[in-house]
Amino acid sequence: MDKNAIKKFAVWARTELIARVSLKSVEYGITEDNIEDANADSVGGKVLTADEKKQRQALIAEINDKGYKQVMEEVAYTWFNRFSALRFMEVNGYLPSHVRVFTDEENNFKPQIITEAIHLDLDGLDMENVYALKEAEKTEELYKYLLIVQCNALNKILPGMFQKIADYTELLLPDNLLREGSVIQQMIELIPEDDWKDAVQIIGWLYQYYNSEKKDDVFAALKKNVKITKENIPAATQLFTPDWIVRYMVENSLGRLWVEGHPNDELKSQWKYYLEEAPQESEVQAKLAEIRKEYAALNPEDIKLIDPCMGSGHILVYAFDVLMQIYTSVGYSERDAAKSILEHNLYGLDIDDQ
Repeated sequence: MDKNAIKKFAVWARTELIARVSLKSVEYGITEDNIEDANADSVGGKVLTADEKKQRQALIAEINDKGYKQVMEEVAYTWFNRFSALRFMEVNGYLPSHVRVFTDEENNFKPQIITEAIHLDLDGLDMENVYALKEAEKTEELYKYLLIVQCNALNKILPGMFQKIADYTELLLPDNLLREGSVIQQMIELIPEDDWKDAVQIIGWLYQYYNSEKKDDVFAALKKNVKITKENIPAATQLFTPDWIVRYMVENSLGRLWVEGHPNDELKSQWKYYLEEAPQESEVQAKLAEIRKEYAALNPEDIKLIDPCMGSGHILVYAFDVLMQIYTSVGYSERDAAKSILEHNLYGLDIDDQ
């Protein structure tokens, strides 16, 4: 994995997206220094649709509550997260439509979603609008429309990542996404496709590097006795856990809990970082034997694992893999195991709602 390339892209993308999102806000009569009438029916000679008017009012309300810079930062981060998730899903074949959003099958910057537009089967897709945009050769506008529909369609399976975009984040989706040098083009150009196939590691590194400059600014201000605000806590505290540490932690907690109650050398042989317990005094051994009796009574679905600062979900994803091994070792099919793991075993929390 080329972490230098990932960092280069993520740091640049933050600055670029904030600038592009801010530029879109200007189109709707909103700048850091001035906001035109929130109830206006038109801005800069452009008549607003009913949806645009509603979204603009929501944007203004959010700015009045949080401040202009904070809202631009949040919207930019939201689109960065969505672009990253879509890229990860298309490369790994996770998109339900099996149609790439950013590239063609050869990984060229020729979005398959455009060439396959009239054949798409996505919830909420207005095919009349698709035909109209294609006939008018409004490719950029068509692409933005398809991107938004795709994000909304993914809301059903990933509601936390792809909230319905019927709000101001849609209003501020940057223009010129198909141009050379756009955030999407640079993401494809700078980060090798194979890096997106390395489990979920790339998502964690992208998030950490995206906030690296902001984190430096926060700590520099802290040295000047400027307190860390609640909005800056995620950037200040975010730290990605490398893969080997994740495996060590999960194998020696979740894995140990299971094999101590259900001895299984075959399972342990699959865990590279599992450590056998060190010799213990007889008194400690007796207490451990009592604990193992409790472990022996556990069924796989009885296990609860929570990551209270889950971030990209790296620990939970590997915990899923270990749980899958545990379930199948006692006779579950992979399909039934996956369903049970998601329903009974894994929980995650994070203060960063992005």
